[in-house]
Amino acid sequence: MGSISDLTDHTGFWMRMVSNAVSQDFARKVATEGVTVAEWSFMRALYEQPPTPPSVLAERMGLTRGAISKLADRLLAKGLIARTEDPQDKRAHRLTLTADGRSKVPVLAALADANDAAYFSVLSTGEHHALNRLLKVLAERRGLKTVPLD
Repeated sequence: MGSISDLTDHTGFWMRMVSNAVSQDFARKVATEGVTVAEWSFMRALYEQPPTPPSVLAERMGLTRGAISKLADRLLAKGLIARTEDPQDKRAHRLTLTADGRSKVPVLAALADANDAAYFSVLSTGEHHALNRLLKVLAERRGLKTVPLD
């Protein structure tokens, strides 16, 4: 029987350790604004966009229509998005940010920026760029398109 690798021998271990810490701190920060990370991702996807059909949003975010529907229902209840009738198809609808939702996006983006700065400022600019580049290459080569929601 061969030797068994240690947990710390795996790149995935280190990625998960960092990802969990970054994600959990960010989740706590956005919770102070009354939203979840998933809701923030949804709102950011709608920001600067015309009223968008849920199917287009699902494709853009790499999510199922069911997941989009659940997130939309939560954000509708919070008054952060609105559902409008599709002018070309009265049976369909489109989603857009409300004024409250639009004003919240820059606040949430600032929290995301601060969270990244808190974690990645320990890296040099070159190290940070290299990390981003390698993670993007890995995601592209693996065909990863789903927006992380937690």
